[in-house]
Amino acid sequence: MLRLLGILVTVLCAIAAAVVTWPGFFRVERLFPIAQIVSFRGVVVLFFAAALVLALLLALARPVRGFALALALVAGLAAVANGGIIVLRGSTGTEPLPVKTETSVRVMTWNTAGPATSPDTIAKIAVAMDADIVALPETTIETGERVAVAMRDLGHRMWAHHAEDPSTEWDAGSTTLLISPELGDYAVIESSLDGSSNTSTVPSAVAMPTTGDGPIVVAVHAVAPRPSYMESWRDDLRWLADQCGDANVIMAGDFNATVDHMSGLGIGDATLGHCTDGALATGNGALGTWSVDLPPLLGAPIDHVMASRHWRPSGSVVLRSLDESGSDHRPLIVQYEPAG
Repeated sequence: MLRLLGILVTVLCAIAAAVVTWPGFFRVERLFPIAQIVSFRGVVVLFFAAALVLALLLALARPVRGFALALALVAGLAAVANGGIIVLRGSTGTEPLPVKTETSVRVMTWNTAGPATSPDTIAKIAVAMDADIVALPETTIETGERVAVAMRDLGHRMWAHHAEDPSTEWDAGSTTLLISPELGDYAVIESSLDGSSNTSTVPSAVAMPTTGDGPIVVAVHAVAPRPSYMESWRDDLRWLADQCGDANVIMAGDFNATVDHMSGLGIGDATLGHCTDGALATGNGALGTWSVDLPPLLGAPIDHVMASRHWRPSGSVVLRSLDESGSDHRPLIVQYEPAG
């Protein structure tokens, strides 16, 4: 009887390890609590490594040796598999960014946590990164305009746009988008402004070019997958996938989701809709952008810059030098070149 119980427990542990490692295969990547667990693959690796050590220690006791060794095998394989996924997604990509050319476009996203990050800090980093597009979730238009003024004073002009949801408390109810005049004139579409078509709880801004041939730009903020918001979070990801239905789209912001959560929402080889994740394509897809309290390899890569097939990512960087700036997110910058 004990032997059968041991086999049953081992099988259940193996199934649980497989589900956590490949949630998309089992189609549970957007279900609670799997969605929360798979956000932190680095922590999952540490958990399975600790389980491996514990199982090997238990194997020293003769009565449970077979059971313990079976659990050790499951934990060891799961640790290796999750570690392999981290390696494949990359943590040592292009840093610093490639030299910027006349046709390059640099896109920066930074969830500023409202007033926790000063406009001067945002402006200095955006100018240092020579950003052409800056997505700032949890940033009011007043703060965004101060950032634009500070960038102008540093010789880097930007136009400020935004979308807001007055029903959402504090600065999380606003998302600001800065776009360089060199990309042309832009306007946020009415459905973003009035909320008739938008992310569910915290707003995103869809900006269309009114002059020139620049890309459609989407500044993203999806609601966090808290237990009471799971359906809204899933709706947000589907809505964001729909926004990338054109060949010339750039999306950037706080998706509150890793690429695991986007399984099945991409068309063909794309990550979300027709858009492909820039950090993933340039070897930095495993670096956590949230929270700054965790080392990058243990954090959750939930901030993204994506683009459709008109653009080819040539480099990316997750800035780790600003972990004391006030925000709980790290800035992410991706450089793109025209794919043609």
